[in-house]
Amino acid sequence: MSETDDEVEVAVIGGGPAGLSAALYTTRLGHRTAVVDRGGGRAAMMLDTHNLVGTPESVSGNEFLATAREQLEEYGTEFYRDLIEEVTRTDDGFRLVGGETDLLADRVVIATGFNDVRPDPPLPRTGRGLHYCLHCDAYMFVDESVYVMGHGDSAAYVAMIMLNFTDDVDLLLRGDEPTWSDETGRLIDAHPVDVIDEELSGMTTGDDGWLESFTFADGTMRSYKGGFAMYGSEYTNELAAELGCEITDDGTVEVDDHGRTSEDGVFAVGDLTPGHNQIPVAIGEGAKAGIAIHMDLREFPRSLDEIEAEGPVTASEAPGIDPSLRDAARSFSADD
Repeated sequence: MSETDDEVEVAVIGGGPAGLSAALYTTRLGHRTAVVDRGGGRAAMMLDTHNLVGTPESVSGNEFLATAREQLEEYGTEFYRDLIEEVTRTDDGFRLVGGETDLLADRVVIATGFNDVRPDPPLPRTGRGLHYCLHCDAYMFVDESVYVMGHGDSAAYVAMIMLNFTDDVDLLLRGDEPTWSDETGRLIDAHPVDVIDEELSGMTTGDDGWLESFTFADGTMRSYKGGFAMYGSEYTNELAAELGCEITDDGTVEVDDHGRTSEDGVFAVGDLTPGHNQIPVAIGEGAKAGIAIHMDLREFPRSLDEIEAEGPVTASEAPGIDPSLRDAARSFSADD
């Protein structure tokens, strides 16, 4: 159990959907939990929320995150606005150090996500014609004119996948040579996707900021409702790597089905791990990690070895919830 203000049982690095979900579970399961968040992130950039059951599309990413933080604070989660610069092992846990933060924790959850590699301008605003998540946003472009920017296999496949939603898809190379495989090239040739070689020279947007058209270096202009940039991802995996966690070839952190990394006591969840980069998936990963941490840290039941060494559990030792969270839990009593 925690003993001082700078000691917690669980420290979550990153305040996106995955990190908040992990913190929600560990807090409600009785473990003093701190979330250290520098602000921003992919979820905060969302103008509208898609594919999240119970959440209207009119809710922005910032509104979604703010509501989640308020919810967690009511349960007793502690929040720090800071960038964690270093995580090191101690004799019995971890020390997290940031610009203004110095925390000790028994378990660490890394939920630092990744950044989409942005192409060079001219570009529309993110969410107003520039998109990165196919599974989130393809639905908005049914029967619309769509572009995909990029020159690798992922861009080519996204362009072909968009044919499930519209028959008007352009693949914009922007002056780059294709780097996709021969097999992918044969597939592109066999699908009704227009491959445009020329670089962009300008664009027009509407009064609402939405993209209307791109102008190309050869003087042509094409109209688009929006599209997707596919130039890869930069994973924020430095802390995990410094702790010795196994990193995959693409930069994600290798985890088991409950978010455990290759390093004991270190968990990773959300976009930093392999799999679909979706809010519902991230929330589920955070929940599973939170439950796994509870299984590690909970006071009861004690093992037979512990009982033989220390004697039976007495009523005075219960409950096993952190005292700082006990009053918050009482406020949610059904009797009130």
